[in-house]
Amino acid sequence: MDSSETDPGNGDADRTHQAAPAGGDVADSVTHEQIHANGVELHCVLAGPADGDLVVCLHGFPECWYAWSEQIPALAEAGYRVLAPDLRGANRSAKPSGVAAYHLDELAGDILGLLDALDRERAHLLAHDFGGLVAWHLAHEHPDHVDRLAVCNCPHLTVYGRALFRSLDQLRKSWYVLYFQLPRLPEWGLAYDEYRALDTLMRRSTTSIPEAVIAGYKRALDRPGTRKALVNWYRALFRSFGKTVLTERAVPMMPIDRPTMLCWGEQDHALAVDLVEPHREVVADLRIERFPAASHWVQFDASDPLNAALLDFLP
Repeated sequence: MDSSETDPGNGDADRTHQAAPAGGDVADSVTHEQIHANGVELHCVLAGPADGDLVVCLHGFPECWYAWSEQIPALAEAGYRVLAPDLRGANRSAKPSGVAAYHLDELAGDILGLLDALDRERAHLLAHDFGGLVAWHLAHEHPDHVDRLAVCNCPHLTVYGRALFRSLDQLRKSWYVLYFQLPRLPEWGLAYDEYRALDTLMRRSTTSIPEAVIAGYKRALDRPGTRKALVNWYRALFRSFGKTVLTERAVPMMPIDRPTMLCWGEQDHALAVDLVEPHREVVADLRIERFPAASHWVQFDASDPLNAALLDFLP
């Protein structure tokens, strides 16, 4: 990865894929813009023909736009207009103060603001990890702005919330969500010993992510205010979703009626494979793509089969 990019200074199908190595660079094939949306400045990467159908790529934690470096060229070459923002708080995007600024309503509002800025009414969404929560939220709350939805290794909140009540294994795997509720310690822990936690997080399950990408993620996390902002994603989610569950005395049902493809790397250390099938209860039009040898970082572990699945799913 060019250090300048992140440096601080259909149908009801169920398919299985094998992993493939990832590689390549997008530094020379994209443009970078700062776009004002929903009251904040968002750093965005754009690629592909300006008149192509829009695909918005939403990264997760602790990533930035470069999480999609293996997908951007394939989508652009296929004729799609690709928009990959750094979500608020991440990398070069604005980092507003306060936990409330990172509520899913705000994160989703940013994407709606980007659509307005690009004079677009609708878009396809491609999302991973926490970006998937933003995508699920958008598809439920603002379905008129979503064409198709492709989510990688991120459960719908209805499915996830139910799993936490039913599965001790998933509850154990989700320890980090509670850890992130602590003040200051998570931010310090991320940076400790030259971001050793990030190395551990990514290297315990995959060797497909290039070292340069991990180094870029570290530089992005080192930007002032970034670690606190990204942890605040989880603090805001815990407070809002927890309040909803307590108020309704149940995990809320938030159905999705947009055509959806759920992509799942089955070697995920934080999210159980058992989370996949229950999505059929929440998503009306669901296609499931399984990647048995891929980890949580499916975009890198299975980049070629994932790209093929995306291009087959998108119109």
